[in-house]
Amino acid sequence: MLRRLYDWTLDLSAHRHAIWLLGLVAFVESSVFPIPPDIMLIPMVLAARDKAWLIAAVATAASVAGGMLGYAIGAFFFDTVGQPVLDFYHYGPRFDEFRAAYNAWGPWAVFTAGLTPFPYKVITILSGVTGLDPVVFTVSSVAARGLRFFLVALLLWKFGAPIRHFIEARLGLLFILFVALLIGGFLAVGLIL
Repeated sequence: MLRRLYDWTLDLSAHRHAIWLLGLVAFVESSVFPIPPDIMLIPMVLAARDKAWLIAAVATAASVAGGMLGYAIGAFFFDTVGQPVLDFYHYGPRFDEFRAAYNAWGPWAVFTAGLTPFPYKVITILSGVTGLDPVVFTVSSVAARGLRFFLVALLLWKFGAPIRHFIEARLGLLFILFVALLIGGFLAVGLIL
């Protein structure tokens, strides 16, 4: 079944409208969707290595735009949803301390989450909640997401066939590793927050 899903994704990635679907996945992943755009980016670059930079650029732009949506969710809905919960549990003063600490280290949090399997959407929303400077948030997001997607595209562009054979030969193991990283990221969020 995993092999069929991989083949389907590879076929889909070569479709003439795949770039739009990648943009959609990258956008919603940055604010609400749990599956990273790498699932589409990797097979798309493998299927069309001559478009690697365009694919990485679309993933970056859409991901940053989605991150801005996540920021807006945190900024505009915290007062109506989050603050009453904090007040009910008497965590308001603690949250103010957390907000100050987060904003001091926020650019690094955004950069780290944007580059690693840590759930970027959590940081986008948290950045809005804490009022992290939107320019700092955007610059950190562009740097992290751009580095991540362009590095993946570069490796696949340069080593396309061997990487593809490596992925296909170890598909099950890589899938397990991906799921473990995804779950680990969500667990890390639970421990930090």
